[in-house]
Amino acid sequence: MQITISPSRDAEVYVHPVYIGESFQFPLRESRRKATEVTWFHGRANGEAEVLSIGMGERKKVSLEQVRRAGGVSVRSLLREGVRSAGLVRSTVVGSETNEEAALVWLQAWVEGWLLGYYRFEKYKQASKTDTNVDLNIHPEDWPELSASELENTIAIARIRAEGAMLARDLVNDSPDALNPDAFVERVAAHFLNEPVRIHVYSGQELVDRQMNGLLAVGAGSLHHPALIEIRYEEDTSLPLLALVGKGITFDMGGMNVKTGRDISDARMDMGGAAAVIGSMDILVKQSAKVNVVALIAVADNLPDAAAMLPSSVIHYPNGLTVQVANTDGEGRLVLADALLHASKLGVAEAIDIATLTGNVGQALGLGLAGIWGDTGMTRKLVEIGERNGERLWPMPLIDEYESELRSDYADMRNVGASTLAGAITAALFIRRFVAESINWVHIDMAGTVQYKQEVGYSEAGATGYGARLLADYAVSRSNYSDVGRG
Repeated sequence: MQITISPSRDAEVYVHPVYIGESFQFPLRESRRKATEVTWFHGRANGEAEVLSIGMGERKKVSLEQVRRAGGVSVRSLLREGVRSAGLVRSTVVGSETNEEAALVWLQAWVEGWLLGYYRFEKYKQASKTDTNVDLNIHPEDWPELSASELENTIAIARIRAEGAMLARDLVNDSPDALNPDAFVERVAAHFLNEPVRIHVYSGQELVDRQMNGLLAVGAGSLHHPALIEIRYEEDTSLPLLALVGKGITFDMGGMNVKTGRDISDARMDMGGAAAVIGSMDILVKQSAKVNVVALIAVADNLPDAAAMLPSSVIHYPNGLTVQVANTDGEGRLVLADALLHASKLGVAEAIDIATLTGNVGQALGLGLAGIWGDTGMTRKLVEIGERNGERLWPMPLIDEYESELRSDYADMRNVGASTLAGAITAALFIRRFVAESINWVHIDMAGTVQYKQEVGYSEAGATGYGARLLADYAVSRSNYSDVGRG
């Protein structure tokens, strides 16, 4: 699929964003102008152009996320109709003047949504694979505020951001027989092979020597080896080092506390946090962002086996804490503990861990919001970024009194709460115990946002790619670099 910039109006379909209360060339009820409402105006004769209107709501209330969703809904409507080419028609602004920055952010959001809406995971489809390809043309005369170079740069930025999110989607969607821990390490190394990063993979004896006992315990039941992937991207070492820490459980069978259900295919998606970190690094590197970041990705399978860790096992961590494994399905926090302890050895100033950690967070916040705990300044900035780029967060409390839930009779602490209540909070409290006092830290539980069960906005059913743009935008927000993160 191509996105071109050309004065040509030659397209099968013209896509018109329409706003409540504004003029349009065809009669259109106000109800059809609400956000993401699609209306087709088919040609009545051969050669007569077709028009697709996409509702935007009231112009003064339109958010960038609504623009992204409109772009995604538009391309998915065109794909269903087998359309091959489309032209975006910018409507005139009523009652207000546009400016360069407003035009830039609107167009970037639209193109991001368009590209993300175009995404289809068809790696394993054969007979049912689609071959429809929709090209989009941007008419430069519709954007008088922007030069040709600004148009090209805006589209390029949007493409980089969408590709980072789609990389995360590909990883989360993939099958566990193709993306086991060994394959995960190989794929990450291959992806960044020719990029300006340094990669080190801790595995085997190195995990033993460094006492990364959470990874060793969780991965003991798998044929594939656990690992900690370290990716350093240091384009501005004058900045404090930021750690992006991702949970990468490529298949979570629950260990000896085995999951049950008619279909547990979603267990392959328990590496959504790791995918978000990889996607964010892809964005930062391709954008040549002036940042100082280290990605730490804890990778393992959590499977039942004769060698697997048992409920009641005790894990010894190098910070002096011992952990009773009360439930082997609470494995994510065990491997994040290793990664965060390693982060402290690297001298990081800030750390964000992101994980598909608890079903409890989805029960609290649904599928549209991830929970965030920790440093108030970092939280405030991340929430602000999420409101702009559509990867939303809701601040959650760290209730010190709830730490009593993690008390163990024969170890320093247990890995899950003694009751079924406040599971997302107790998980965050557990992780906090492995963060050095010198590090400003937040924890993001994205279990609810990792996938949609049906098509929503610019996401098809399956992985959303949540977190890739959020983390990249936060990393850039720490510097004066501004090309990434208009989101």
